[in-house]
Amino acid sequence: MSESGHSATGYIVHHLTNLKIGEGFWTLHLDTMFFSISLGALFLWLFMKAAKSATSGVPGPLQNFCEIMVDFVDTQVKDSFHGRNPVIAPLALTIFVWVFLWNAMDLVPVDLLPSIAGLLGIPYLRVVPSTDLNSTFGMSISVLLLVYYYSIKVKGPVHFTMEVLTHPFGKWFMPFNLLLRIVEDLAKPISLGLRLFGNLYAGELIFILIALLPWWIQLTLGWPWAVFHILVITLQAFIFMVLTIVYLSMAHEDH
Repeated sequence: MSESGHSATGYIVHHLTNLKIGEGFWTLHLDTMFFSISLGALFLWLFMKAAKSATSGVPGPLQNFCEIMVDFVDTQVKDSFHGRNPVIAPLALTIFVWVFLWNAMDLVPVDLLPSIAGLLGIPYLRVVPSTDLNSTFGMSISVLLLVYYYSIKVKGPVHFTMEVLTHPFGKWFMPFNLLLRIVEDLAKPISLGLRLFGNLYAGELIFILIALLPWWIQLTLGWPWAVFHILVITLQAFIFMVLTIVYLSMAHEDH
């Protein structure tokens, strides 16, 4: 940093700045989109490869891993989802693995990919999609839209409307019931998006602060924090998946 003339503050701001295009509402974070799409494609390729090479004999490491993931997610769906919908388990698997891959990018050394990007003339590069509110809120809003879709599909438009207006205090308190429903529905994507963003943003910031220290202190503090952070990135993916299953289960229930 001293050789490049960057202060500690400038270093932190640089690593927390996205590569952007456009202005205002139409601003696109190119790095978030690139890593999100790339990690999604990696997830699809790995599971497709495991499915094509699956054998009834002794499975290989990739097949073992994919089977463990599928069994794990299937157990969570059976425990938390009380309706019948063949989409829920694949959706839960996609969310868990995709968000986990997002979070796992936080374990990549903070200067590695941005330095390579700098050599290619790219001034900014944030490699952890879940540290961008656009990605976490985008996924949480998608979950909310699915909740509305299945609520209307399963219960019907009329029944769904009556549930919104009469639950939980009956038809004589329709305005109050509607207000509670609005607050509840707003809380779902906000809590989903902010929880994932906040935990991973804090983790990324700590890695950046550790990178400001001398190399021997980085080794002393970096490895323990990275090991602990493995638990954080896994837990946050698990929470996002389980809450999605619970919300969709509620959408399939009739009050």
